[in-house]
Amino acid sequence: MRSSNPVFSRRGFSRDNGSAGFNAAPQAGGAAVGTAPGPVTGNPYADAPATDPYANNPYAQADVQYGVPQAPPTADRMTMDDVVTRTAGTLGTLIVFAALAWAVLPVDEANLGKSYGIAIGAGLVAMVLGLVQSFKRKASPALILTYAALEGVFLGVVSNVVDTHIADGAAMQAVIGTMATFVAVLVAYRTGLIRVNRRFVGFVMAAAMGFVLLMAVNLLFAAFGGGDGLGFRSGGLGILFGIIGIVLGALFLALDFKQVEDGIRYGAPKQESWLAAFGLTLTLVWIYMEFLRLIAILQGND
Repeated sequence: MRSSNPVFSRRGFSRDNGSAGFNAAPQAGGAAVGTAPGPVTGNPYADAPATDPYANNPYAQADVQYGVPQAPPTADRMTMDDVVTRTAGTLGTLIVFAALAWAVLPVDEANLGKSYGIAIGAGLVAMVLGLVQSFKRKASPALILTYAALEGVFLGVVSNVVDTHIADGAAMQAVIGTMATFVAVLVAYRTGLIRVNRRFVGFVMAAAMGFVLLMAVNLLFAAFGGGDGLGFRSGGLGILFGIIGIVLGALFLALDFKQVEDGIRYGAPKQESWLAAFGLTLTLVWIYMEFLRLIAILQGND
């Protein structure tokens, strides 16, 4: 299973191909590396025991050679503690810089243009850094933390503008909504209410592509025609698409949880925990922005 998140999808945090890129052997139900994909037989997410993707690793071969059955070293393998620690560090950096931007960059009428310019510049650089990291073969902690800091500046200014000029208290409501969504999806995933399988992934990918395409069309109409384009980000349609955006973000979270779980199960390198933190941060920023936009529309219509 490939994640819709570009960070995870390039790292093979998946069950149908083990941990591709981590010397993992192909799993049942997935196409072998280097071959054209064929018909899938059986459910790759069934409860049957999965083949050990590290059966052919050098540690296992050494054990067989010397006749001493030993567990392969795990000190360099990703654990849940690693993911939690790196995610907390990345989100913590984002929150600190968002708070600094909120406090330092004024959003009154006289300084709004300057602060907006800084926010847009930081957001564009953060987007470029995010794309660079998404397509790098290895995680770069410095790059990820720089992205988080710049994204924090962008979110801090935008949140302050919405909170000050459009909807008082919107930022805190968006934070609470994002946290509630994260907890709800995590509980639903852990209890089996959400089962991530091929059909689930296909649905999320199709919905995401349709959503992004509509937003891109709306942006083009807004850029060349002025106003809000086709109206997908204001009024009744804005509320509808805000809800859809939040739901899509929640579905992305479920995919991210599955990718992290599979990465840990199949022994992804410890450094990959930075990529897990980066991917989760991207999804949480998406959800927060959709909540902030939705709250601004709802309170702006009062």
